[in-house]
Amino acid sequence: MPVKKPSKRTQQLIAKGKQYYLPVYKPRAAILDHGKGARIWDIDGNDYIDFGAGIAVNGFGHQDPDLVKALIAQAKKLWHTSNVFYTEPPILLAEALVKASKFAKYAFFCNSGAEANEAAIKLARKYAADKGRPPEKREIITFHGSFHGRTLTTVTATAQPKYQAGFEPLPQGFVYAPFNDEVAVEKLVSDKTCAIMVEAIQGEGGITPAKPSFLKHLRALCDKVGALLIFDEIQCGMGRTGKFFGYQHEAGIVPDIVTMAKGLAGGFPIGAMLVGDKAAETFQFGSHGTTFGGNPMATAVAGVVVRKLQSKTLMRNVETRAKEIREALAGINREFGIFTEIRGRGLMIGAELTPSLHGKAGDIIEVVRLHGLLVLQAGPNVLRIMPPLNVTQKEVKEGIKRLREGLKAFLQY
Repeated sequence: MPVKKPSKRTQQLIAKGKQYYLPVYKPRAAILDHGKGARIWDIDGNDYIDFGAGIAVNGFGHQDPDLVKALIAQAKKLWHTSNVFYTEPPILLAEALVKASKFAKYAFFCNSGAEANEAAIKLARKYAADKGRPPEKREIITFHGSFHGRTLTTVTATAQPKYQAGFEPLPQGFVYAPFNDEVAVEKLVSDKTCAIMVEAIQGEGGITPAKPSFLKHLRALCDKVGALLIFDEIQCGMGRTGKFFGYQHEAGIVPDIVTMAKGLAGGFPIGAMLVGDKAAETFQFGSHGTTFGGNPMATAVAGVVVRKLQSKTLMRNVETRAKEIREALAGINREFGIFTEIRGRGLMIGAELTPSLHGKAGDIIEVVRLHGLLVLQAGPNVLRIMPPLNVTQKEVKEGIKRLREGLKAFLQY
């Protein structure tokens, strides 16, 4: 059933948001209020199936009892202290992540994915400097279609001009390569290369997975010139693809650095960088830091998330629900003929629109919202579907039903 029209209270709050928010977002005309599992309700009582999970953040949906319990328990003990002192939750989280990663020696905690990538970039440059490389030989290769953050350095690492326009002059030392093109990357790798940074599945770039052997080829190129291999797992990590990290779908790859955020604490802000043996000793006292990184509340919740991600039952649910969604999307496509490709891994799914609908993803997700489903876009031509990892079969069926109704309504306009 289509959602009700916004109430007077909703309209008033939206008007205040427009009045007082810096206008860098275009929120939809609803005031979300509370959630349970993969459902969210707005203040007008409309319910939505959440197929966006806060952009791959709410990996366990809304109000997961284990996460709520951990947050409340820590909130009653200690909210924050300086990193001059130890607290228990970040120590236990660091241990859990190092063990779960099977490659890392150390963990560093921050507050967001952009900060984690900033740390990785700094570490890669410092590693090169410690090896005696001058500044002109500390280049980092990233890929067209990538997304690594909104800070000035990470937006420069993001090889998409639309995110960089107007913010020049940009930091130096980044080189861009076509994604999934081994030959093109190989031509760019040289003794100037200090690192390659890559997403195993590009998120903002359209939910585009690395093709078989591509990541392994990057590992070999890094080894050839003494560069570090950095995996940005901010969106595709934390169980989103059915494995702890997205790069693990290709066997035999050992990273030097992995960054993560989004789903790490199920919705509580946190970022992290894991560092393997090669560069483990690069950062020393004073090399880097953060005021809020390792916050006891964030790390307490993240510790529970990491434990829950070890569940084979959960990973089977990711695979099963993903299959159901992909099959349902294929059925919708047979009916409406609106997708040219359905791609991704696990519960990180992109449905690319036909050329006749290019540029319409934003319009489509609004009409779909009005039919009770929250979905996202990955660029102007791709619908992005990323429900919670523990989404149920019932929630998937209802979400697909609402998606079909929304798409039908859109096509009838």
